[in-house]
Amino acid sequence: MVRLPLTPEEIERGRRLGALLREARGDRSILDVALRAQVSPETLRKIETGRIATPAFPTIAAVSDELGISLDTLWHAVNTAPADTVTGPARAS
Repeated sequence: MVRLPLTPEEIERGRRLGALLREARGDRSILDVALRAQVSPETLRKIETGRIATPAFPTIAAVSDELGISLDTLWHAVNTAPADTVTGPARAS
């Protein structure tokens, strides 16, 4: 099976997803969250940095559950927010 290249929109959604999960993780370590969600710490790191732009649904379900984020909230935030609003609005200089 040949995997098609990701579109720019898919890549951007992956970045928003990663930023949102990183923000929700707060001070908790990647290791702690990953182990509790039963996913690889390396996988979680790649998701948070946007290197895995389209992670598997069970992985995101497990991580979001561990972080206390509903899948509805996560979907809405990732699919409707411009990239700069995930971590907060830009401040005027």
